[in-house]
Amino acid sequence: MTGGGGAITLNGAGASAPNPLYQRWFADYNKVDPNVQISYQSVGSGAGVKQFIEQTVDFGASDDPLKDADRGKYPSARGAGPVQIPTTGIFVVFAYNLDGVENLKLSRESYCGIVDGSIKTWNDPKLTKENPDAKLPDTPITFAYRSDGSGTTAVFTKHLVKSCPNWKGGSGKSVEWPTGTGAKGNEGVTAQIQQASGTIGYTEFSYAKENALKVATLQNKAGEFITPSPEAAEKALVGVEPDKNLVVSVPDPEQKDAYPIVSLTYLLLYEQYPDSAKADALKKMVNWALKDGKAAVAELGYIPLPDEIATKVVTQLDTIKVASK
Repeated sequence: MTGGGGAITLNGAGASAPNPLYQRWFADYNKVDPNVQISYQSVGSGAGVKQFIEQTVDFGASDDPLKDADRGKYPSARGAGPVQIPTTGIFVVFAYNLDGVENLKLSRESYCGIVDGSIKTWNDPKLTKENPDAKLPDTPITFAYRSDGSGTTAVFTKHLVKSCPNWKGGSGKSVEWPTGTGAKGNEGVTAQIQQASGTIGYTEFSYAKENALKVATLQNKAGEFITPSPEAAEKALVGVEPDKNLVVSVPDPEQKDAYPIVSLTYLLLYEQYPDSAKADALKKMVNWALKDGKAAVAELGYIPLPDEIATKVVTQLDTIKVASK
């Protein structure tokens, strides 16, 4: 995978939520260092973790942090364990396609009802009460969800467990949905919402932003209705300490002005690489992204890492080394 003339090719795969940002970062970094070509396949967090464990990629990516079972499968030839580093904050929105309804408000009771199937039509009394100025039609609600192993689903369902008393599906990258229609990737859910009037589904904010989808204002734990924005999502991360694996968990933030469905997304790197050029290129790229890549974070609608977490990421990168021959 390393070519002549000093060229270095890195291949990664995983989470679709950060894909727009990663594509921008990798293209921009190639302009900084033309010898480094980075390809990234948006295949979902589940597939990304699998390919990382199977060593078919140089790095993986997941919105859902590695579980102990995944760590137990880590290849011993690649060192003592994976180097898991957060790269940016993401937040999940309810995007929808409903003609004439521009500012949909959803209480916790309402969005829980849409997801569990107990709210079936757009003119349900709960929705009309919360949206008195909207002309909600007497038509069925179609809920769009991820059909693949998805870190976005893990983030979303962790929130449902905390916010929805009647939610029975649990949490994880794959769950049994009681209602709706599935699609692959944030790309697939976004397309499904675009194509079918009356559809509402969960997707990462950057996809809704890029495709000009309408997004609902959600009620948070404090009872406030919060319009999705990077600024509101960033408030959910204020003062939150990561654990030893740099995992931050805020399934239902308490801050009054915080958007409620927020997480970090992670790169999965090997502790040891057989190729020193690849190890150095990966470390340099991530360091560049944390500093010079901030403009793309803001432009695309992601959340910058808090400075204290970014500092810990740099320290983690220093643990990556070249495997002894």
